Amino acid sequence: MRLFAALLLPEDVSRELAAEVDRLKRLPGADALRWTGRPGWHFTLAFYGEVDDGLVEGLSDRLARAAHRTAAFPLALHGGGQFGHGRALWVGAEGEPDVLRLLADRAEAAGRKAGVAMGEHRRYKAHLTVARSRNAVDVRPCVEALGAFRSDGWTVGELVLVRSHLPRSGVRGEEPRYEAVARWPLGAAG
Repeated sequence: MRLFAALLLPEDVSRELAAEVDRLKRLPGADALRWTGRPGWHFTLAFYGEVDDGLVEGLSDRLARAAHRTAAFPLALHGGGQFGHGRALWVGAEGEPDVLRLLADRAEAAGRKAGVAMGEHRRYKAHLTVARSRNAVDVRPCVEALGAFRSDGWTVGELVLVRSHLPRSGVRGEEPRYEAVARWPLGAAG
């Protein structure tokens, strides 16, 4: 199974982001981007890739402990940026960045301790990808517009293990499908 640990958006925040993305799509250069759809909007905390079925139970147990050890925390979407010279456009987060980073570190450690090949550790950068491109694109107008974007806040109350089903049709622009495999309340939420 192709898995990752994530934070999902509440529906009202997802609607706010959809309205912002609609505005971004009208900016110069936006037509050169492939925009992600609402089902793909999440904060990935740890990407596990293909996980052997025999490791999923241990990974789940460790993620449950990570969630239990982390208190619920406030979060809002705010600002944005780019990776790879315009190959990815993202929306950022504000609220409790230290708690968010701690939860990401715990989710990564859960994978390592469960025997998942995690690769090299990188410092967590909270981002939610809203568009991608195969080529370098000038996304400065979008990044500048995102500088003023701030969603309503919410309290993050759960950690979610998500399975991604990669597109198989070969249809250009088809996106992965996402399925919540398990959910755990954060410490103070449970």
